[in-house]
Amino acid sequence: MNFDEFTGEIQHRLELPGTGETVRATRATLMTLGQRIPEGAAEDLAASLPMEIQWYMTGAVHEHGQRFDWKEFVSRVSEIERAEPPKAAYHARIIVDFIRTQVPASDFQQLRDQLPESEDDENWRKLFEIVDGGGWGEAEEAQTGGGPQSTNDSVGDDTT
Repeated sequence: MNFDEFTGEIQHRLELPGTGETVRATRATLMTLGQRIPEGAAEDLAASLPMEIQWYMTGAVHEHGQRFDWKEFVSRVSEIERAEPPKAAYHARIIVDFIRTQVPASDFQQLRDQLPESEDDENWRKLFEIVDGGGWGEAEEAQTGGGPQSTNDSVGDDTT
């Protein structure tokens, strides 16, 4: 898959109006993930992605392996993307689900292993809600219309 196909699919799934918004959402999510996980894990995950997308997890990150929780992740993505935290959290979930379809299962599992998912820990399981719900597919798209269905009231707890 090339850069245009990749960003086109993300744009479709997020229902964003243009490539600029799509690239910004993708960059925000992947740079922040790249900051959180070790450099080797970021390189492994990025290896199967288009070269321009790989850079967000590797070349654009100056310090890998930082320790921060889900709330800080959403805050960073929100700032980079210039989106409200609930929207940034939703975008990150969709992007991570799409990444899952583009990389080897072992590399995606390595990502999950780097992020604690217990309820008592950092709440990283929230990042994988779409993945764990069966992922984005034709049935989900047909059912939901392909876009976010939550209101701010119901997703407001994404950052806690």
